[in-house]
Amino acid sequence: MSRICTMRQALTDPDIFGTILPGETWAAWRTVLIASQGEPLTEDERTIFRELSGREHEPDQPCDEVWGVVGRRGGKTRGFAVAAAYMAGCVDYEGKFAPGQRGRLPVMAASKDQATEAFRYLLGIFTEVPMFADMVDGEPTQDTIRLRNRVDIVVQPANFKTVRGPTLVAAVCDEIAFWHIEQAANPDREVLRALRPGLMTLNGPLFVLSSPYAKKGELYAAYRRDFGSKGDPRVLVIQAPTLAMHRSPKIEREVARAYERDAEAAKAEYGAQFREGISDFVSPEVVDACTDPGTTQRDRQPHVSYTAFIDPAGGSGQDSMTLAIGHRDANGCAVLDRVEGIAPPFSPESACTQFAAILKTYGVNRVVGDNYAAEWPKEAMLKQGISYERSDKPKGAIYAEFLPLLNSRKVRLLEHDAMRKQLCSLERRTAWGGRDTIDHPTNGHDDFINAAAGVLVGIGVGHVSIMDLL
Repeated sequence: MSRICTMRQALTDPDIFGTILPGETWAAWRTVLIASQGEPLTEDERTIFRELSGREHEPDQPCDEVWGVVGRRGGKTRGFAVAAAYMAGCVDYEGKFAPGQRGRLPVMAASKDQATEAFRYLLGIFTEVPMFADMVDGEPTQDTIRLRNRVDIVVQPANFKTVRGPTLVAAVCDEIAFWHIEQAANPDREVLRALRPGLMTLNGPLFVLSSPYAKKGELYAAYRRDFGSKGDPRVLVIQAPTLAMHRSPKIEREVARAYERDAEAAKAEYGAQFREGISDFVSPEVVDACTDPGTTQRDRQPHVSYTAFIDPAGGSGQDSMTLAIGHRDANGCAVLDRVEGIAPPFSPESACTQFAAILKTYGVNRVVGDNYAAEWPKEAMLKQGISYERSDKPKGAIYAEFLPLLNSRKVRLLEHDAMRKQLCSLERRTAWGGRDTIDHPTNGHDDFINAAAGVLVGIGVGHVSIMDLL
């Protein structure tokens, strides 16, 4: 595998990238891209590089991974689209593929829609720049650009299953700090684990870009591990506020306005600073250790007493109405037997009817419900012959009591994707006074895990010893 031209040549040539990242406003991005390929920098560029990377000198070889912790509107999607286009179109892969084999360059985000912006930049490059337009094989589709050099650029949601197998010439991971939220297809760690072996065949680079969120996840791990002079020389991590990478009068006004309205949020969104006081509630490893693989539901067993918890919803919003049923086993573990959810829109009365039928199959005639709900679930469930009591604990208190049960392996969970995602995405937030709150991230949900935690805490919290809590 050899470069047809250097990155510096490509960035200065008007027939390649010269018109895509032009002028002083894009100087920082040109510096990062040149350095990422192990090419020497000028003294002026090296000054920029030191400020962005915390390193005295640029890499002397092409980087295996390039991570950009950059504020919003900092041009990171355009910059990394150029990097991807370079790997797809300016590298000679002659003789590197087996007969019939094609290389792939995935562009991934939490969802396919979110990855579309980067794909559009790439589509523009490969349809409007003459050198690249000649490389396109057939008409591009909504998610694939097929090249004559046997490379396919594909936009796709982050999913560890779909990135396994193909030989990758490079990969782009967009806004990875936000893949942990419930709507994401897979956690960031699982996707990266699946990606890296596919990149090894051709030594293709991994490009990861994101504005920062909390001090958690793979973006923060890479920043802690490899930012600065002590980091892996083949892993380049830059951290830059918006205006250090891309500046215009409009962006300057937008950033100033954001700091005036909410300085703390603006530090993360535009200042590229990781948020303080936010951490993971529980690790995926602990959740996996408490989960019975392949078990999605447990049927009713004779001589077993079951309990249940409902997280009501009105049916017209974003939350599902959820039900969880569980029991205590002979070893004192709280066992989750069933988790059900009804997605909106739905009739609350109809949902109560469906849940009552399920409860009766387990011999349950009494259920506890989320403390937030109003009185309507009590009346609706009573019509179905099920008594309903509001929990005396808010969900934050339930989660706080759920954690030691998880850590001490005093619960047995079901294999339920939505519930697991919600559990792994819960966040612990520490306020100025030291008080902790536990909740889902912004734009996330916790309807399934709220019901599951509610029933398991009700079953098992009294069976955790002081040693388990420590």
